Order: sequence, then structure tokens, then C-alpha cells
Amino acid sequence: MSRIGNSPVKVPDGVTLSHQGNELSAKGSKGELNMSIPSGVSIEIADNIIVVKPNKKDTVGRALWGTVRANIFNLVAGVSTGFVRRLEINGVGYRAQMQGSKLQLNLGYSHPVVMDIPAGISVTVDNNTKIEISGADKQLLGQFASEVRAKRPPEPFKGKGVKYAEEYIVRKEGKKK
Repeated sequence: MSRIGNSPVKVPDGVTLSHQGNELSAKGSKGELNMSIPSGVSIEIADNIIVVKPNKKDTVGRALWGTVRANIFNLVAGVSTGFVRRLEINGVGYRAQMQGSKLQLNLGYSHPVVMDIPAGISVTVDNNTKIEISGADKQLLGQFASEVRAKRPPEPFKGKGVKYAEEYIVRKEGKKK
């Protein structure tokens, strides 16, 4: 039995769902998202509650059961409230700024790093060192935040680089005389 798959997903007010075949689409105040339901599981929508059940008690159905339920929860939460990821830049001369629909990062390289912002995601920069990424699609948002962090991951000696706001960098001791 899947503990996550057993719990139903409650649909908040303001979110409309439509289920046709193996496609589930949700529309809310933050946008519209679509998701395809794999053949190993089935969903039932009644009274603003979504219940996910495996079609058979085989390993494929049980493996997909909790994953599909979590993805449906993220779909509903994304269109109703949205998701936010915060990044911080540490280092002398390291900074970020917006250039239209692009994010420009100065991270100690000989050139600035310019990144295109995907559709459906909004980015704001505060104080040249704090980046806030928000959007309805949790997977797309996490992927873009990971790509920004990968441009200069934090190093363990001085902590310079791009890190998540809640991330803790374990510091190493430098060379001894």
C-alpha cells in the first residue's frame, strides 16, 4: 500500500479540472497546466476530491500510484497558489540583473552569463544578490533554479557562488601554516 497514494487530493475553490481520456487539465488563478495519466493508474473526481487508484495490484501500478498522486497535487497547488524558489549570490563582484526577459549573471567569469527565462516563469532580482523565481509548474521552476545554481555552485572555503536561500554550505578549513 502506498501511504501517499492513499490520501486524496482536495481541489480548492477557484480551480477547475477537466479529465478526458488519460489527460488531466487544471485551470486556476495562476494559469493552466496539463498532465497525462499513465495507464497503470486511474483517477476519480467527485465533490472536489481526486482519488488515485492503481488499475491492478502489479508492480507498475503500485510504483506509479504515489508518484501520480504527488504530481496531481503539485498540478492543483501550482494553478491555485504557485511555487517560489529563492536563490542567493555570494561573492565580491557577483551580481544578477534582469535584461527584459533574460537574466544576466556576473559570476567572476570573463563574460556575463545570460540565461533565457522559460515561458510560465517569472524572475525578480532584489539588491543584485537575491533572485526569486516563481511560477505554476513546479518541475519547470525547479529545473530553471537548478540551471541558475549550476552556473557557479557554492564553494566550501569562502561560500562564494549561487546557492538556494535555505541551503547550508558546510565550510572547510583552509591551509595551515
